[in-house]
Amino acid sequence: MTHRHAQRLSRRTTLGLLFAAAAGVMAAGMPAAALAQPKGEVQVRIGYQKYGTLALLKGRGTLDKRLAEQGVGVKWTEFPAGPVLLEGLNVGSIDFGTVGEAPPIFAQAAGANLVYVGNEPASPASEAIVVPKGSGLRTLADLKGKKVALNKGSNVHYLLLTALEKAGVAYADIQPVFLPPADARAAFERGSVDAWAIWDPFLAAAEKQLGARVLADGKGLVANYQFYLASRTYAEKNPEILRIVLDEVAKVDEWGRNNPHEVATILSAQTGLSTEVVALAASRYAYGVKPVSVDVMASQQRVANAFASLKLIPKPISVKDALLPARQLATSAK
Repeated sequence: MTHRHAQRLSRRTTLGLLFAAAAGVMAAGMPAAALAQPKGEVQVRIGYQKYGTLALLKGRGTLDKRLAEQGVGVKWTEFPAGPVLLEGLNVGSIDFGTVGEAPPIFAQAAGANLVYVGNEPASPASEAIVVPKGSGLRTLADLKGKKVALNKGSNVHYLLLTALEKAGVAYADIQPVFLPPADARAAFERGSVDAWAIWDPFLAAAEKQLGARVLADGKGLVANYQFYLASRTYAEKNPEILRIVLDEVAKVDEWGRNNPHEVATILSAQTGLSTEVVALAASRYAYGVKPVSVDVMASQQRVANAFASLKLIPKPISVKDALLPARQLATSAK
């Protein structure tokens, strides 16, 4: 067997597991008529952020073309950050989207009926705590008593908690300033905050355009997984559509890994950022959508426990409750 053939077989095996939740719904008693390809006005509404695989997928147009052949429309909606994207999922304005580690935990704790359907590999260098180039802050311990801008409930919220713990600084000893990325950048530029916890491509833009200095990135602190989530209702009713979506995600991941220059060009057009900024961000990204594993869920549970211990979420949660039943996974993985 050639290496290339082995890669194809490996990808098919991975996708078989990845789409287990969707396909398993069929085995759980869905009428045979529902197994046919979607027709007519069926639609998938996708929430995406300014950067990442879904932005790349939108830019390439391959998903729209493939689903159009099945009579399925695609509606793309951009969100500034994960928490608001999952608010959209919860209220029914989108069906599918991608976010970092923290937003699903806040959403689940608030009662959102969502399910994990896959994740990209860990990408710890894609988020960081930065300070202005002329700042006197040199270590994480120097954040004590300082104002730190961040998007509440986002992946960098967990990064900040973990970084402070490593430095021996209590979360109560800093002044968190909760701002979305655009407002946080403005505050950072005018010196209204001392540090900023942020993710790519905003991180790369701050480094390239503002000369921001990285105080600490996620390496050695957090995994920084990107998760694909769907409305539980949508996942149960439209498993075949989700299978196609995730198959196209896997294809664009494979393409992106091998075409960094083209990735930078497409994402530059999507984001309005320079190719230099996007290329830096893309160099830190990890491609390769996978099924949500036991280890990844254990990592998510640690994030949830950290937020619960600080009462940042209203109650402790079990992240496994946001998975489709194991029997469905087992049935479709055969």
